[in-house]
Amino acid sequence: MGRTDEELVEACLAGEESAFDILLVRWEKRIRGAIHRLVGSDEEARDLCQEAFLKAYRSLRSFKQEARFSSWLYQIALNLCRDRMRRRRGKTMVSLDELEEGGAAVATPGPSAIDRIQERDVSRLIARAIESLPDEQREVIILKEYQGLTFLEIAQVLGVPISTVKTRLYRGLEQLRSRLEHQGLRGRAPVPVPTP
Repeated sequence: MGRTDEELVEACLAGEESAFDILLVRWEKRIRGAIHRLVGSDEEARDLCQEAFLKAYRSLRSFKQEARFSSWLYQIALNLCRDRMRRRRGKTMVSLDELEEGGAAVATPGPSAIDRIQERDVSRLIARAIESLPDEQREVIILKEYQGLTFLEIAQVLGVPISTVKTRLYRGLEQLRSRLEHQGLRGRAPVPVPTP
């Protein structure tokens, strides 16, 4: 079995620079996907993802093994996204076109062209509804439902109690459901429901 993230960090700090390359390969797609869902642009996601890994590499000595490496890395990426969004407040955000990992379209052989167009339209409506949520709720929904982080990992990334994460997720999903129903997607949209 391969080395854990934390073992790779230790190896990198001990001078094995290729260990960070393994971390990059292991986490780049997921981090870029999370960033893309937060900022809504492929180009910005690529830039911010590179910036996040560069910052992580430069700050590796400050990584405390109290939290998982992935949580620490998501925190760096999230902070970069927040900074970018603060700088562009008042500007229109680009809608997400796909909800697949990294924003790449996934070809499926089964559905007809009409079905795919309808699915894409639903995906766009969901993406716009997610974009319109308050930042705190949008971040939690993306980290939980699209990135698959646990409540504990999200709490570590955001620096808040688990109960706050659950509250933000619940409220965000309720607002999301309401906005989608307002768009006529009652019962059709795959809106995830939080688990206790």
